[in-house]
Amino acid sequence: MIEPHERFFSEGQGYFGPSESPATETHCNVWDWDQLRWIKVKGTAKLFPPGEDVETSVLAQFADYLSPEVRSITVNDDGLLTGVSTDPEEDDTLFIGYIPLSLCQSLTDCPTIYFSQLQELDRLGPGVDLSSYDGHRVAFKFNPLGMPRRLQMSWKEMNLLSKLPPHPNIIPFDRIVLEDVESRVIGFTTKYIPGGTLAEAKPKRPFRFEWLRQLTQLVDFLNLDMGIVHQDIAPRNLLVDPETDKIILFDFDWAANGQDGLMDGRDDVSGVVFTLYEIITNDTYFTSIPHWERNKDMVQTTEWTCHCELDSDVSRFREFLNEWVASRADGATEQDPNPPKRLTWPDLPTPPDYNVPFELGMTEEGEPVWRTGVRSRRIALEKGQYCFRWERPPQRRLKKAENSM
Repeated sequence: MIEPHERFFSEGQGYFGPSESPATETHCNVWDWDQLRWIKVKGTAKLFPPGEDVETSVLAQFADYLSPEVRSITVNDDGLLTGVSTDPEEDDTLFIGYIPLSLCQSLTDCPTIYFSQLQELDRLGPGVDLSSYDGHRVAFKFNPLGMPRRLQMSWKEMNLLSKLPPHPNIIPFDRIVLEDVESRVIGFTTKYIPGGTLAEAKPKRPFRFEWLRQLTQLVDFLNLDMGIVHQDIAPRNLLVDPETDKIILFDFDWAANGQDGLMDGRDDVSGVVFTLYEIITNDTYFTSIPHWERNKDMVQTTEWTCHCELDSDVSRFREFLNEWVASRADGATEQDPNPPKRLTWPDLPTPPDYNVPFELGMTEEGEPVWRTGVRSRRIALEKGQYCFRWERPPQRRLKKAENSM
C-alpha cells in the first residue's frame, strides 16, 4: 500500500488576487497517487499560504470518500468541506499522447502484455503496482502524469532496462505494457522480488560483506563497461533476491547514458558511500541534503557507530570501501567517456496526437487562435482524441470489499 506521506503532491497555489490577502480565492491542484487523478482544492489564501502545501493534508481527509466524477472540492478557512463539483471545466488534467508501439522501433522486439491482462495485487508506491499474469508476479511501473520530464524519464528507463545484458545484480526486465484500444506504450514490468528494500528491511536481516562487494562490482560494470550512471543508489533502491541471496539494484529512471542526463553530485561512487553509511549507522540525515551539497568526505572521515547487524566487523566494510573509492578516484568517478558496450536508442517520438490543432483563445479581432502541442485532457476529448484513463478506486475501499466477501 502506498505510504500516506507519499500519496499526495501539489502543483502549488494559484491566487486570484494578492496572496498576502487572507480573503483571496485560491486554487490548488493535488495529485493522488492512489486514485491516479488530479483534484482541485479551492479555498482562500488564509488557509493556503504560499509554499506550505496545506492542501495535501486537507484533501487527505476526504479523498477516499469522493465520487470518481468529482473534479474539485471547496473548503472553508477551517479546512472543512463546503462543496464539491463534477464540472469538467474544473479538470486541469493534461492529455498524455502515449506512443503507439508501431512508432517505437527501439521497443518492437520486446515482449508485450496488455493492461487488461494484468491483475492488480497491491500498490507498492507512486507509479508502481504489484501485479500478476499467468501465475507470475511482477512490478508494473507506469507514468500517469503528462509532465514532459517524467515522460522522458520513463522512455529512457524502459529502453535502458530492456537493452541491458542480463546481470545477476540488476532487476530483470519483463514486458512492455500496452493499453488495449490502440496498443500504446503505457509502462513496463520487471520481475517482482519480495522482502522489501534495504531501507525497509535493514533492521530485519544482517547486512553481508558480500553484498557490498557485489554493489561495487555492479557500479564498475555500469559506469566503466556500459557508460551508465544510475544516479540514485540508495537503500530504498536496493533489494536482496531470496532465491539467489544477491543484492539487486532497481529504479533506473534517473540514470544517465553517457553525458545524456548526467547531473552534478549524483555519481554512483558517492551513492555507494552514503548507502553503506546509512545501512550501518541507520543515520538518514544525509538523505535530506541535496546531492549537489553532499560530499562523500562528510561520512568517510567520520566515525561510524554501528546500529545494524553485520556479518563482519565495521572496519572490514570501511577498509574495502575506502580502497574501492581510491581505485575510482583517478578519472573514472562517473563513467568511461568511451565505454566498450554503450547502449543507444532514439529520442522519445513526438506523439502524433499533438499535431492536431486546437483553439486557445481569441485574437483582438475576435478570430480563434489555433495551437498544436501539449493540451489538457478536456480539450483532447473535445477534439475526439483517444485518452487512456488511469483513474481507479481508492485501495482502502478495494481492501474493505475483499475483506467483506
